[in-house]
Amino acid sequence: MVRLLRPLGRAVTYTRLLHLFIATVWPAMWLFIQEAWWTWPVAALALAPVGLVPAMRTVEGLQARLLLTGHRHDSESMDIVVAPSVSWADLGRLVVWLETRLLLGYATAMVTVQLLISSVDLVASAFGRDVDEGVLVLLDGHRWWHILLAPLSLAALALTVVGSGRLVTAIALRLLGPSPTERLAALEERTEQLLERTRIARELHDSIGHALTVAVVQAGAARAAGDPAFTDRALDAIEETGRAALEDLERVLGILRESERPASARPTLADADRLLESARASGAKVDAEFTGPLDTVPGPVSREGYRILQESLTNVLRHAGAVPVRVRVGVTREALVLKVRNPLAADIPGPGRGSGLRGIRERAALLGGSARTGPDQGDWQVHVELPVG
Repeated sequence: MVRLLRPLGRAVTYTRLLHLFIATVWPAMWLFIQEAWWTWPVAALALAPVGLVPAMRTVEGLQARLLLTGHRHDSESMDIVVAPSVSWADLGRLVVWLETRLLLGYATAMVTVQLLISSVDLVASAFGRDVDEGVLVLLDGHRWWHILLAPLSLAALALTVVGSGRLVTAIALRLLGPSPTERLAALEERTEQLLERTRIARELHDSIGHALTVAVVQAGAARAAGDPAFTDRALDAIEETGRAALEDLERVLGILRESERPASARPTLADADRLLESARASGAKVDAEFTGPLDTVPGPVSREGYRILQESLTNVLRHAGAVPVRVRVGVTREALVLKVRNPLAADIPGPGRGSGLRGIRERAALLGGSARTGPDQGDWQVHVELPVG
C-alpha cells in the first residue's frame, strides 16, 4: 500500500500535472471567449507551424527538464535536449510532441476535474444534498452508501494524475530526446573528455614523478657528499624542481575542476632547458643537441615530446643515477626524432614493466609515431619518432 501511495508524495508528480495543464491554458481561454466545438481542433492545427520554429525545441526542452524530470536547466543530462532543432526530423518530432501534449493535457484536465467533482458529489449525495448532473445520473436518489464510492473516485483520480505524468514523461523522452546524430556527438565528446583526463593523469605522473626522483637523488647525494656547498646546490635544485612540479599540479587540478577549461600553457620542447638543468643538478652529465627548426613543430607534438623527454630523464635518474646521458632531438620535414641514451644499470626494466615506459609508447602511438625502449649496444636507449606533417 505504501508503495502505491509513494508517487503521491513526490513533487515531480504534481509538476508533471502542471506541465500538462500549461499546454491547455491558451486553448481554454480561447474556449471561454468563443464557445464552439471547433476551438480545440483549430488550436491543434495552430500548433503545427509553431513546432517548425527551431528555437521551440529549446523552450519545450527546458520546460520538460524542469517539470517532467526535475533536472535543472543547466543540467548535462542528455535525456531531453535543450538545443534548437537542426534537422527536419527534429522539427517533425517537435510538432508531434506539441500536438500530443495538447491532446493528453486536454484529456487529463477533463478526467481529473470530473473525478474530483464526482468525489465531492458522492459525499454530498450521501448526506442528502442535491447535486448537479454528473456521475450520479447513473445513481438514483440519495443513498448513504454513495460515500463508499468516493474513495474509488479519489483512487481513480490519483491513478490518472500519476499515470498521465509518467506517460507524458515517456513521450517527452522519446520525442524531445537526442537524435542519433546528437547521441553520436555526445558520445564522441565524452570519449574526448575521458582521453583528456587520461592524458592529464599521465602528465601528472610524469611531472610529479620527475620532481620526486630529482629530490630523492639530490637528497641522497647531499647526504653522501657531506659538503655544505654541494648541499646548497642540491637544495636549490630540489626547490626549483619542486616549484615547477607544483605549477604543473596546480594547472592539472584547475583543469580537473573546470572540465570546460582548455588545457593551455603546457610546456613544450622549447622549455626543455629546465629539464636538462634539473638532470644536471642531480649529478647526471647531460650532453644535449637540438637540430632543425624546433619552433615549427606542431603544438601537440612538441608538448608530447617534452613529456617523453621528461620521463626518459626521470628513468635515467631513477634506475641509473648520476651517469652520462646523451640527448639528441632532431626535426626534419617529416618527423621529430628524439633519442636518449645512457649506460646500462644493474636494474634494467623489462620491455613491458613500468607505467613510464608504457606512457612513452602510448604517447607516441596516439600521435601516429613509434617508440623503442630497451638495451642497445651496452646502453639503455629511448628512440621516439613523431610525425610532424
